[in-house]
Amino acid sequence: MIPKSFIQDLLNRLDIVDVIERYVPLKKAGANFVACCPFHNEKSPSFTVSQAKQFYHCFGCGAHGTAIGFVMEHAGMGFVDAVEELARGVGLEVPAERPAAGEIRQKVATDLYEVMQTAAGYYREQLKQSPRAIDYLKGRGLSGEIAARFGLGYAPEAWQGLATAFPDYQNTMLQETGLVITSEEGKRYDRFRDRIMFPIANARGQIVGFGGRVLDKGEPKYLNSPETSLFEKGRELYGLYQAQKAIREAQQVLVVEGYMDVVALAQQGVGYAVATLGTATTPYHVQKLLRLTGHIIFSFDGDKAGRRAAWRALENALPLLQDGKRISFLFLPAEHDPDSFIREFGRAAFEQQIVGALSLSVYLLQEISTGLNLQSQEGRNQLLQRAKPLLIAISAPTSALLLRKEVAALAGISQAELEALFEIKSLVKSVRPLPGRSRRVALSSQRLLLQCLIAQPALARQLPADWQCEGADAELLQALLLVLRETDYAMSGAALTQMFQASPHERVLAEIEADMLHWGEAFDVNAEFEGLLAHMGESRRRRQFEVLQQKVMQAGLAGLTSVEREQYLQLLQR
Repeated sequence: MIPKSFIQDLLNRLDIVDVIERYVPLKKAGANFVACCPFHNEKSPSFTVSQAKQFYHCFGCGAHGTAIGFVMEHAGMGFVDAVEELARGVGLEVPAERPAAGEIRQKVATDLYEVMQTAAGYYREQLKQSPRAIDYLKGRGLSGEIAARFGLGYAPEAWQGLATAFPDYQNTMLQETGLVITSEEGKRYDRFRDRIMFPIANARGQIVGFGGRVLDKGEPKYLNSPETSLFEKGRELYGLYQAQKAIREAQQVLVVEGYMDVVALAQQGVGYAVATLGTATTPYHVQKLLRLTGHIIFSFDGDKAGRRAAWRALENALPLLQDGKRISFLFLPAEHDPDSFIREFGRAAFEQQIVGALSLSVYLLQEISTGLNLQSQEGRNQLLQRAKPLLIAISAPTSALLLRKEVAALAGISQAELEALFEIKSLVKSVRPLPGRSRRVALSSQRLLLQCLIAQPALARQLPADWQCEGADAELLQALLLVLRETDYAMSGAALTQMFQASPHERVLAEIEADMLHWGEAFDVNAEFEGLLAHMGESRRRRQFEVLQQKVMQAGLAGLTSVEREQYLQLLQR
């Protein structure tokens, strides 16, 4: 766990403009900087960076965050990796808090990465010396350039081949990284033998694991590194490091099943493919890819296993759906996988298949209605039972609304009936009259107060001790003040923004901060805050007076305590 104080220190040392300009050219536009958004296709710039406030916001797709958030989104990194990357750039070493009692924490040592790098070098050298392995790769249509790009290697048949690369073959790190296995009798031997080796890199290009494929017939066909302190199968994707640039250029990513699919597609010019590592697509995979692009295409075999894998991917993707982003499903002819299809028919034919991929909604509706007679009551009932857990899982408002409409239509009921049946809160609000002027002013004041506190968090010290959070944003205000009190009001606005990333308040905070980008250069935060304090004080006094006035009307002054009577007379005079 990285201490909050370090995150604040890091953000204080960073200039978000410098960080973003490493990836995206920015142009000055008044008090801010602008660019075409790197997270979606656009012709005119809507991506805005505030140097004064240290956050970015895209008015087109809603992307929003700090320097840390930008590196996470743009490079597809996790939070810890992004912090470490930025910290290195300013000469800071990331500390770690001691784990709480009973908490398990694994320390990833730099030495382990070096061990994996050494092993990768050994496997590459062994490939050069193995005509059989080279012929195998040539037979699969791979060039030396592509083999070098992906760092392909070969693990020889020797039981202790790695002893050549590691003179201390008994070193514990060889077992920690999963490169060797120790038998019950205490004998050591290489995990990978007589296999083509595919190094698995994290988002920073560091090797965290390996996948090995047999050259001839044998089981298992693919063998992966075990879970280690460096490597979690459910969090990594093969080829992502090599594919990041192509993904951004194509504005889409293709998720396939095998290492060889990724490499073969790259050989044919389809460089935006990645593969899961012998495991089902996880929510983390989906989240990671949606940070990089607006369109994910899952490509699975058309057999039963491929269909199960596709459905599992859909289930894990539903809670992470984002309006404006797409997820599709491509099923190639049963006799083909991406590798064989593109080698036989070429890139143009393969990408035409991608164009015709099923959208998530079409695939979902197709699957839940398969085998059902929707002309019968029983069939429609079954459809609703299959659909319920899927529809409840979707949090993206527009996607959820449209799918509910389609399922309701298939079942022959109205959307309102479906929502009532599933106990889902309707997304369509009834039309209400516009609020009165006083309510609009109250909402505006509350938003302005939040903006002032984000711009200058130390102003929170001036709020009255008995001040109560009220209104639509009361929960966010309360949470923000709690964070500020914990740090004695010393937290920066950028650190506040980072604190609320991935929280229930993230979206509202992004809206509030986006409005701040329209502040003119003459905007005076202190003067606005003083005006708000005066306005809030007056509102509080009016409410107190109304409560006391009600008591007087019911029982006269005698109905008030001595303290209340004095307060009432003071308020009356005011």
